[in-house]
Amino acid sequence: MAAKIKKGDRVVVLTGKDKGRLGAVLKVLPQEQRVLVEGLNIVQRHTRPTQFDPQGGIKNKEAPIHVSNVAIVDSKGKATRVGFRMEGGKKVRFAKTTGEVING
Repeated sequence: MAAKIKKGDRVVVLTGKDKGRLGAVLKVLPQEQRVLVEGLNIVQRHTRPTQFDPQGGIKNKEAPIHVSNVAIVDSKGKATRVGFRMEGGKKVRFAKTTGEVING
């Protein structure tokens, strides 16, 4: 199945504590159906000191968000669904709101 959301896409969060905030997708986890979004869904992790991080302490990091809770942002800045169509013998993603091709 083709991926509707890919690494580097600009997305908006639809539900949860970060609802309405925008960010870029850092990583896609297809098996878990989740995405990591830059600067969103920040959680605190208590880390033990290690050889690589002798200080340890409380670290902030992004936690994965389910793909159903994010939507791609179109050229007008609104959340949109993603469709697929053939253009010139190649399968491309397009925004359902505007009909424009999503690059990537």
